[in-house]
Amino acid sequence: MASGKQTPRQKMINLMYLIFIAMLALNMSKEVLAAFGIMNEKLEASNDKTIESNEAYLANLETKASEDAAKYEKLYQDAQKIKALSKDYYDYLENLKTEMMADTEDPRDYAVMDKSDFLDQKFFQGDNLAEGGKEFMKRLVDYRSQVSAIVPEGIKSSVEARFETGGEDGKVEKRDGTKQDWINYHYEGFPQVASLAKLTALQADIKATEESALKAMLEGELSSQVSLKNFKTALFTEKSAYYAGEKFDGKIGISKTDTSSKPVKAELTLDGRKLSEGSDYRLEEGGVQLLIGAGSAGDHEIKGTLYFQQDGNEIEVPVSNSFAVISKPNAALIAADKMNVVYRGVANPMSISIPGIPNNKVSASAPGLKKVNGSKYIMNPGKGRTVKIVASGVLPDGQRISTPAEFRIKDIPRPAGSVSKQTGSVKMPRKNLEIATIGAMLEDFDFDLNLAVSGFKFKVPGQPTVAVSGGRLDSRAKSALKRAKRGDAVQIFDINAYITNNKTYKLKKVSPVVVEITN
Repeated sequence: MASGKQTPRQKMINLMYLIFIAMLALNMSKEVLAAFGIMNEKLEASNDKTIESNEAYLANLETKASEDAAKYEKLYQDAQKIKALSKDYYDYLENLKTEMMADTEDPRDYAVMDKSDFLDQKFFQGDNLAEGGKEFMKRLVDYRSQVSAIVPEGIKSSVEARFETGGEDGKVEKRDGTKQDWINYHYEGFPQVASLAKLTALQADIKATEESALKAMLEGELSSQVSLKNFKTALFTEKSAYYAGEKFDGKIGISKTDTSSKPVKAELTLDGRKLSEGSDYRLEEGGVQLLIGAGSAGDHEIKGTLYFQQDGNEIEVPVSNSFAVISKPNAALIAADKMNVVYRGVANPMSISIPGIPNNKVSASAPGLKKVNGSKYIMNPGKGRTVKIVASGVLPDGQRISTPAEFRIKDIPRPAGSVSKQTGSVKMPRKNLEIATIGAMLEDFDFDLNLAVSGFKFKVPGQPTVAVSGGRLDSRAKSALKRAKRGDAVQIFDINAYITNNKTYKLKKVSPVVVEITN
């Protein structure tokens, strides 16, 4: 303290100062040791939480690998390798800590953990490394190189930084400019509690590396999934067909087409009929490919549920869609103007449709009009000279349209009398006329009507007229025929004919037949 001769009192004061300074130094050392101990406790608590978090990440990756092996199986295998390497290195450090603390009675009495004997003896042997030191360095370097070879490219640098062991020469530059081996710089001569905290920090680096690797694997694959290369465009419209002049309200959207968007199963119906996988549809990336036919004209509805696997759970997506089918034209429509004609007494077949509207949404009305099936109708006109047919339909947008068409009504033309299906003036032998059938024919008429004869009149020159019932000569007519001479013109007239399936309709007067006797 003070130089020169000192009094006993001064010597006592100086000694007290020395004791006081030593006590301050001792207290300061205890506080530093306690700080290392507290830091070690916090690191160990953090490691426990990270272990739980990493287990959750790995379980999530395992679930995704079971759902979509093509995308996640390789990642899951890499994650398992990193977990195994991390566990092996972590357990080695934990055993090292256990050995170091074996002779410590109270593991929380950090004030007494000021010795460096354990690691100094285990790691170092003079100026060289002991076997324990060599193993320590080998474990660290092996973990760094093996994990760096597996983790995604983006975190390789962070792994190497966490577990760096000095420069290329393996040395660390000290404050005074000299260099020292990395292991000596960090572990030689340090208090036990400080080395304990350093080993725990190294364990924290292991778990942080494992966590960042798992995150990068999951996030990298998720980024790939949302990349636009995994999507395709689709056109969505409110209805399946539009008319000229309408506003088109279509929308172009995108949908995923990779394996993660493939349903695991589907339950679908078409107009209430259950669809079968394989024959009616197949599951593929992005949804379901339907294999059904368009079906008959009209509206059709597809309903059901798609099932997707997500995070180990089955997610249901409802399906409710419809489409319209219109009749496909198979011929050109050619019509003669002013030829809209229907015949009275005949079932006139008609086709009535509106292009772009299913037949089940088209209706037609008129006196005597009856729908048969689809676009097919039958018209049986009544009295009058014209009939108006009104066709109505509902467009896909709900708008109703109505179109009238007027048809002329005509009577069935005058039938021609016939003998053995010959009309007008006929030549035949007497014997042939005796057995001939008298009939009525509609020549060049569009409808094939079946006409029958209920009676006629028969006139031989010089003989009285004979009224005959039925369609053949009776005995009286045959008797008169015997008196006919060669070259005589026999007349068959006032032929009474009728339509077999419509006897109520009165045909026009049937024209007569003249037969010249040839023998």
